[in-house]
Amino acid sequence: MTMAIPFLGILFKTMPLVTEKAALEFTVESVTNNFSYFMSSVVINGGSEKALVMVSIMVIVLTFLKTSFRYLAQYMLAPVRHGVVKDIRNALFAKIVSLPLSFFSEEKKGDIISRMAEDVKEIEISVIRSLEMLFREPLTIIVYLSTLLFMSFRLTVFVLILLPVTGYVIGRIGRGLRGTTLRGRRRMGALLSIIEETLSGLRIIKAFNAEEKINKRFRGINSYFTRIMIKMWRRMDLATPLSEFLGTVVMVAMMYYGGSLVLNQESPLPSEAFIAYLLIFSQIINPAKAFTNAFYAVQKGMASVDRIEDVMNADEKIVEKPDAIPIKDFKESIEWTNVSFKYDKEYVLRDINLKIEKGKTVALVGQSGSGKSTMADLIPRFYEIEEGDLLIDGISIKDYRINDLRSLMGNVNQEPILFNDTIFNNIAFGDSKVTEEEVVNAAKVANAHDFIIAAENGYDTNIGDRGSKLSGGERQRISIARAVLKNPPVLILDEATSSLDSESEKLVQDALIKLMSNRTSLVIAHRLSTVKDADEICVLHEGKIVERGKHDELVRLNGVYKKLHDLQMFA
Repeated sequence: MTMAIPFLGILFKTMPLVTEKAALEFTVESVTNNFSYFMSSVVINGGSEKALVMVSIMVIVLTFLKTSFRYLAQYMLAPVRHGVVKDIRNALFAKIVSLPLSFFSEEKKGDIISRMAEDVKEIEISVIRSLEMLFREPLTIIVYLSTLLFMSFRLTVFVLILLPVTGYVIGRIGRGLRGTTLRGRRRMGALLSIIEETLSGLRIIKAFNAEEKINKRFRGINSYFTRIMIKMWRRMDLATPLSEFLGTVVMVAMMYYGGSLVLNQESPLPSEAFIAYLLIFSQIINPAKAFTNAFYAVQKGMASVDRIEDVMNADEKIVEKPDAIPIKDFKESIEWTNVSFKYDKEYVLRDINLKIEKGKTVALVGQSGSGKSTMADLIPRFYEIEEGDLLIDGISIKDYRINDLRSLMGNVNQEPILFNDTIFNNIAFGDSKVTEEEVVNAAKVANAHDFIIAAENGYDTNIGDRGSKLSGGERQRISIARAVLKNPPVLILDEATSSLDSESEKLVQDALIKLMSNRTSLVIAHRLSTVKDADEICVLHEGKIVERGKHDELVRLNGVYKKLHDLQMFA
């Protein structure tokens, strides 16, 4: 742009030809004088048209260099930008996996998925891509303003008075964008939660003819989300026209003020220098506009940063001690001592005292909500005990390494937790060194081998989402095979047969008997027939152990257990 000054002056003969070359110095005067000398030489030797061609070629070459280096900058920044996003996603996922189960009882799964997908993507689009502009454009503006100060201090001071005013106006409008975006992100989380719940419960929705009810609920949240998005994008879309309009206002004001100075001969700039000044100033508008857009984008993206930080800063209530001790074998007993536990305000367990000797089978029975599953979940530290303690081999579970502690446990739940993978990988889950022979042997113990080899691809058959391609009994036997393969010294069975038909229950029960052989077992059951051979049965009522003993003893006691027994016998 500064080449326009001598070029216009010499080309249109408003400046004299320069025939003496000045000494090379890092000053505006030296650069201008030497370029004027070069242009004068071209005009003298080749005429004005040749000078026009030379300048045109120079502009093309310099523009090519400018755009090439900008592309190279983008090329080099791409792995940095996406690498940062990858690290954020990895850190967020690792944090989610490490958080205790209590965190997810208070959060919706759809909202967690929204943070992993939508919010991380928003950070990449709004924040990471804008960072380069937030660093580059101010530097560009400073370079141009420095040049303008060299050319005319008085005129540039006038510009510097106007620019902060425009920046204040733009900032005022963008201030509320972060809050609006945050509300929009929360609504997106609610939308994904409804989608996740709908897909999981589609069978029930159809069975109860609740399609319209679910549609109405979804449409309501979607309409609210849309209104927030409209408001947000209207503010975002205002950035470009507003910055362009205000830039034009400043440009016109400067043209009027500077033009009046030139016309009244009060400016040190000649007319061609003033034109160059206007050209240079016009180059500030695009970086200023880009900086404004980046500012708005960062405000929008910071709402997603806030939502991700909520997860990253979540309290990890279950923390391993720095000096935690290893445990490889279970030797003596598991013991609850004066354990009380609550999720929120209401106690789920009160003053629990129970000891399970190695090799014994203890059953927990009682009404739903009496605390049976909570007692079992405390052993592998899925939840942290705050009142009382739980000892394994006489040492508090808080003193053990968490991974070692959980390696001692094998879990079989009422609802088998399977993954959208092959049968082989589901059985071998958590063990990367397992052999095919070991998996087959585990499946045989679990009475699962026959239906597996009858499947289309045998052990390599994909079982679908949550094992949807298998029956309930088949899913349960796969989960038992997984526990068999782990070969844990302590077994936790949580209603493992309650949801099965009689034939499947017999197969699963046979598999469980094999699995429980020579192991310490904690069995949770509603069907008393499945636990009558247990070494000890504990009856829970409203979070307390109200009765304990063997099956026959509890029946003769004629208490809570007897009532449960009679109800099931009558049924």
